[in-house]
Amino acid sequence: MPGTTLPGMDSLPSPAQELVLVDRELAQLDARRAMLLTRRTWLLHVLRGEAAQPAGAASAAGPVAGGAAAWGRPGGEASAWGVRTVLLALGGALLAIAALAFTLVSWGALGIGGRTAVLGVVTAVALGVPVALLRRGLSATAETVAALALALTVLDAWALYLVSGPWAWGASGYAAVAAALLCALWAGYGLAFRGLRAPLPAAVVMGQLPFLLGVSAFDGDGQAVAWVLLATGTGDVSLALRVRSVAVRAAAWAAAGMTTGYALPAGFEASLRGGGVEPVLLLLAGAALGVVVAWRVEGAWAVACAVVAASAWTAAGGGLLRAVVPGAWVGVGYVACAALPVVAVAAGPAVRVVPEAVRRGLVWASDGLMGVGLLVAVPHLLRVPVERVPDVWSGAVPAGSVGVWPAVVAALLVGGVLASGAVVPAGSGGPGVRVAARCVALGLGALVALVVPVAAGLPYGVVLAVHLLVVAALLGVAVRPRYVVAGLPEAVTGADVAAAAGFGCAVVAASAVTVSGLVTEAATLVVLGSLVALFAGASVAGGSRRWLRASSACGAVVAAAGFVGAAGAAAGWPAYWVAVALLVVPGATAGLGARLRRDAAGAPVEWTGAAVGAVAVALSVGRPGVLALVLGLSGVIAAGTAARPERLRVAGPVAAVLFVAAAWVRLALWEVTVPEAYALPVAVPALVVGALRRRRDAGTGSWVAYGPGLGAGLVPSLCAAWGDAGPLRPLLLGVVALGVTLAGARWRLQAPLVLGGGVLVLVALHELAPYVAQVVGVLPRWLPPALAGLLLLVVGATYERRLRELRRLREAVGRMG
Repeated sequence: MPGTTLPGMDSLPSPAQELVLVDRELAQLDARRAMLLTRRTWLLHVLRGEAAQPAGAASAAGPVAGGAAAWGRPGGEASAWGVRTVLLALGGALLAIAALAFTLVSWGALGIGGRTAVLGVVTAVALGVPVALLRRGLSATAETVAALALALTVLDAWALYLVSGPWAWGASGYAAVAAALLCALWAGYGLAFRGLRAPLPAAVVMGQLPFLLGVSAFDGDGQAVAWVLLATGTGDVSLALRVRSVAVRAAAWAAAGMTTGYALPAGFEASLRGGGVEPVLLLLAGAALGVVVAWRVEGAWAVACAVVAASAWTAAGGGLLRAVVPGAWVGVGYVACAALPVVAVAAGPAVRVVPEAVRRGLVWASDGLMGVGLLVAVPHLLRVPVERVPDVWSGAVPAGSVGVWPAVVAALLVGGVLASGAVVPAGSGGPGVRVAARCVALGLGALVALVVPVAAGLPYGVVLAVHLLVVAALLGVAVRPRYVVAGLPEAVTGADVAAAAGFGCAVVAASAVTVSGLVTEAATLVVLGSLVALFAGASVAGGSRRWLRASSACGAVVAAAGFVGAAGAAAGWPAYWVAVALLVVPGATAGLGARLRRDAAGAPVEWTGAAVGAVAVALSVGRPGVLALVLGLSGVIAAGTAARPERLRVAGPVAAVLFVAAAWVRLALWEVTVPEAYALPVAVPALVVGALRRRRDAGTGSWVAYGPGLGAGLVPSLCAAWGDAGPLRPLLLGVVALGVTLAGARWRLQAPLVLGGGVLVLVALHELAPYVAQVVGVLPRWLPPALAGLLLLVVGATYERRLRELRRLREAVGRMG
């Protein structure tokens, strides 16, 4: 019943009190959960620490071990090896600094007995401690203390020098003796205690100094220093070939590289200065050392040693020949010495005896050194054609001042390159090494054949004949390259490379002979006519190589253009009439292209003829009348080419442009300034072509068919009408624009409708512009802003409706053609 209370109901908590109790219980649960998570994390760390310890090793106390695991986690940033290395390095460095400070600062405070005792005790302790550390298995610490001991021995030697006073041999003599003793001490120490790795390589490094310091003590010159370094390097090489320790071998090879790397360049420099026989003997000794080492080692080391040996031999032989050959022939001596090793190795028995790595190194060195010789000789070779560039048709043959020696260099290079190709093993240099060598030899041989007649002073006619024969031979190589690659297993793949090399050399040689033929008119015509015949013959005999037929045909067209131009100039014609004569070449190439339409040379020949036509246009620019004639004739040639269906797309527009350009040049020559005279010859043919295209292809849009023609016909007249004060042009333009607009509306064509309507509106605005300006001048100044604001309000109020109307208008226009 309402108002009554059941027994015990008054002891129940209220909802507020119960909410407080629930919150307390939840807080206690959160605290308990956090404590359990912390305990779980600690237990995981303890387990990880026990797993990282060796089997059988247990922590002395669980909490202590757990705490250690908490701050010394195994996943730290630095590894145990790295920490150990850093600590040992820092400790050794600090001890060495302390010893140096003691030697420099506190040495003078002790007597002679105290000094000797301190030096002996410290050095003995430092040398003995690594032995005890090795017995306990502390090899890294032993290495650090051993390095410190070696540094202390150097400080001991220095301190003894300070005590003993000046030596009879000077500081260099004492340093030489001290270096020898230290080298022996370190070597004995390292041999006695094999567990230490630092003493023996350090002894090798110290062993580089005694002889060098001894030469300095006795005031030896640069040659003596070079000999001592070479002898020291020989000892290093012998040591590197005998020992098995990797550290000692690395130190010995590095030391040999540094000593011989100074001795051999020093000998070469002395030989260049004319130092006599001593530098030559030094270089020969270095070459012998390189050969011996190359025979004993393998791989890249053998190649490097062979390169050093060949380089030293070349420097030695060239230096020896400097004393017996004239100054201009010194380069020939060096190139001959560079080619001799690879030529000797190219012999049959030598190829079988000499290891492959040694042969490769000899080839690399010889090719590189011969390349240097070629770089030296090429400027002199190029001086021949440069010095013989005559004044055009002067009749005087210039005399070259270059001797025969550059050609001899090139001839030696031919033999050296061929020998290089024969020496390279089939599997090491790639399948094209022999082919490349023969192609290079081909180019060098052509260069020799071009230079030798000039350098020998042969008559001008003989020189031209020899040069033309060289061009013919090179084109013959391009046509029949099998004679170049005969006997090679790479003949099939290398034939195209040889053909390309022959044709490229032929083009260079043809350019050179063309320059040489500029002495007289007759020589120029003979040379160019011969080149036309040679390149045309190469094109006909090109066989299956499409690129060769096309390139040779283009060369023939260029030579023919030169022949026509030279003939016109020889006849005394001015440049603009020569331009008219040059049009014979593009006319002939257009007809030839029609006959060669299925041949690879057809299109290149036509494009080359077009380039000659462009040159003709450029030559006729100085005479507007002749320029119009050249443009018109070029248009006729292009129109004839466009009659072929496969050339219509390119040649048709080119013909139209040329005809229009010819008409414009003629109108400008007649001083016609009416824009319609320039626009209508473009607009009417464009509209006719558009109508024909649209009739043939109904899917062609009106913008593509009629847009260019309408734009060319209406826009220039519109621009002129806006600047014309008379009424006739705007009236006629408005009538034409109205007719175009009505035609577009009648046949539902977008381009006439838009362009005609736009022009009509602009013409109307042009006619109303004076009245609008007059009305605007009468109105008060506040009226335009008010009208603009009102307009914005109206547009804003009807925006959505206007958008729908504009969308419908756009769709209607878009549905047109």
